[in-house]
Amino acid sequence: MTELSVDGVPRGQAVLDELMDLLVLEQLEVDLFRGTSPDASPVRVFGGQVAAQALVAAARTVARDRSVHSLHAYFLRGGDPTRPIVYQVERVRDGSSFTTRRVMAIQHGQAIFALSASFQVAQSGPVHTVPLPAGVPAPEDLPDLGSQVLTGGGGWLAQMPRSLDVRLLDEPVWTRDRLATEEPVRAWMKADGVLPDDPVRHVCLLTYLSDLTLLGSVVARHDLATTQVQMASLDHAMWFHEPFRADEWLLYECWSPAASGGRGLAQGRFFTREGVLVASTMQEGLVRFPRSAGER
Repeated sequence: MTELSVDGVPRGQAVLDELMDLLVLEQLEVDLFRGTSPDASPVRVFGGQVAAQALVAAARTVARDRSVHSLHAYFLRGGDPTRPIVYQVERVRDGSSFTTRRVMAIQHGQAIFALSASFQVAQSGPVHTVPLPAGVPAPEDLPDLGSQVLTGGGGWLAQMPRSLDVRLLDEPVWTRDRLATEEPVRAWMKADGVLPDDPVRHVCLLTYLSDLTLLGSVVARHDLATTQVQMASLDHAMWFHEPFRADEWLLYECWSPAASGGRGLAQGRFFTREGVLVASTMQEGLVRFPRSAGER
């Protein structure tokens, strides 16, 4: 249940509004935008934030009758949360059905993130989807992530904004005595509040959410905790299949098919409570053992 602040405003809604303010970019010039990070940030800018802001920048240059259907991105350098990020948009193509944009995120004069996104006019075609996994408990029957972090650590997840309601179905990947499993890592997720009826806001928030638990599915395949390895996103891809609301419960199912060379590959799927597959994700990330002193 969402707590109430002193003035009667839902606490989750107030923090959610602060998060959504991060997606309101300042326009500096044609195709040039600037974004900021929250005051209370980890050492590096959260990758989902940069991806979401870059997608906002791309969408600002696209006609409103076109919605994003895919994005592909590379995390090039760690972002500095104390400095603004400049997003430079390149208008690659404006076709009759599809629009393509490239976005470069720049900080300290260097590229820290690169995004390609494709937008499409609504069209008709064959429709099919995979079903929602069977036997999944309802989110109301699961503890919220905040209580799990308080009782079990949580590492970087402890810094996740309380604007999001996340309910893990499985034992947290930061638990050291957790056993390896080939089962997917699953969680119910949604904004802890109400979002405006703007499809771009919902897609960009889902992009933010998609980076929260995806790489943890690599560690879940091993008798390890996330605190025992170095982890960082390297690249990220998403495909959006159906309309959805990010302020309604979505099941995020993540699984890792392979890991080697200090890198792990993870894939994910977002389902509505009604069983509709609305988005798919893929990510490769750095997942390696800490290097010893003097090792390069």
